[in-house]
Amino acid sequence: MKGKLVFVAGAAVGYVLGAQAGRKRYEQIRAGAEKLWNSPTVQKSVGQVQTFVDDHASDVPAAVAESAKKVVGQVTKRGSKSSGTSSPTAGEQPPAE
Repeated sequence: MKGKLVFVAGAAVGYVLGAQAGRKRYEQIRAGAEKLWNSPTVQKSVGQVQTFVDDHASDVPAAVAESAKKVVGQVTKRGSKSSGTSSPTAGEQPPAE
């Protein structure tokens, strides 16, 4: 859903910036976008998303930290499985198996 919204927004911006129709067409597009944004359906969805974000924003740092710990653990585990040689330094490739 987010991808679709980004695509539509990008397409609209690209059209407005690239349109040769002039100021009148720009104003029509802007008015249509404003009407859409202020529609009750869109505003209801915006309210739902805002409520969700408000309710779950405090969970994000803990989730990110937990994911980072898992990644570090996996990388560390892979690094310790090397074939008895020291870990490669920056820019070096690990030995081929």
